[in-house]
Amino acid sequence: MTTTRDTQLHWRKSSHSNGNGGACVEVAELPDGGRAVRDSKDPGGPVLVFTAAEWTAFLAGARDGEFGS
Repeated sequence: MTTTRDTQLHWRKSSHSNGNGGACVEVAELPDGGRAVRDSKDPGGPVLVFTAAEWTAFLAGARDGEFGS
């Protein structure tokens, strides 16, 4: 798989992110349908890469409240 550093990605910040520079993540769609996730405060830092199936499962879990308290 091509690394995210080798491609031009369009990073998007969550609309739920606050404007004070707090804990925000950015997400970019990958050419194969997967997603890349990074810390918006450290755009040159580590990037987590998820397949399309992993991202779909994550979104379903978030919608179903699997990650809340």
